[in-house]
Amino acid sequence: MSRVGSSPVAVPDGTDVQITGQMVSAKGKLGQLSVELSPDVEVTEGDGVITVKPRSTSKRARMAWGTSRALVNNMVTGVTDGFTKTLEITGVGYRAAVQGDNLNLQLGFSHDVNFPIPEGVTIKCEDQTTIVITGADKQMVGQVAAEIRSYRKPEPYKGKGIKYAGEQIIRKEGKKK
Repeated sequence: MSRVGSSPVAVPDGTDVQITGQMVSAKGKLGQLSVELSPDVEVTEGDGVITVKPRSTSKRARMAWGTSRALVNNMVTGVTDGFTKTLEITGVGYRAAVQGDNLNLQLGFSHDVNFPIPEGVTIKCEDQTTIVITGADKQMVGQVAAEIRSYRKPEPYKGKGIKYAGEQIIRKEGKKK
């Protein structure tokens, strides 16, 4: 039995959820999201909660149960509160700035890296070494953060690069004489 799937998803006030077959859509103050769920699960709404149940006892239906519930929960949370990822830049001369609809990164290359900011995601640079990525879609926020981090991953000797806030970089000892 799924521990995640068995708990219902609470729908807060100000959020409108519509279920059409296997398509679930949510509309809130931060936008509108929709997800198509597996045909192995059944979705119902009532009394301000959404419940997800498997249609059969097959292994595939039980696997899709918890995943579907998590997708619905992330969608409802995204349109009400949103999701945030924070990146930190470490290194001499490394900096970031938002210029129009591009994120300009100076990461020690011979040229600046311009990252186009996608629809549905907001990027702010509180200072030159901190990037805050916010949006309603959890998958998109994580993907954008991973793409920005991939330009210069943190290296283990000096710790230079782009890392997630709170990420621990395991440092290595340098060369000995």
